[in-house]
Amino acid sequence: MSQASTPLPTRPTPAPLKPTEKLPLWNVLLHNDEVNEMGFVVESLCRFARLSVPTATRCTMEAHKKGLSLVLATHREHAELVAEQLTSLRLTVTIEPGN
Repeated sequence: MSQASTPLPTRPTPAPLKPTEKLPLWNVLLHNDEVNEMGFVVESLCRFARLSVPTATRCTMEAHKKGLSLVLATHREHAELVAEQLTSLRLTVTIEPGN
């Protein structure tokens, strides 16, 4: 007994996904203070902002000499987390919208 072949139903082709918009950047800024030792600041930046020692040292020196240094630019939730962690160590850190 032979069966007539019936075509299998085809699935509709899904519409292409829209590119995900990038999250806006927020800057984490380190302010100079007269309380913390530079080695502690460098170590803290390495630990919580995940900077290399040379980059953390550059940020620390820039904040010391100019009063302010950009530590990193990231999405808002991560910027808030890093700022909160560094602030809990008594570092002076703020965030602001980036470009």
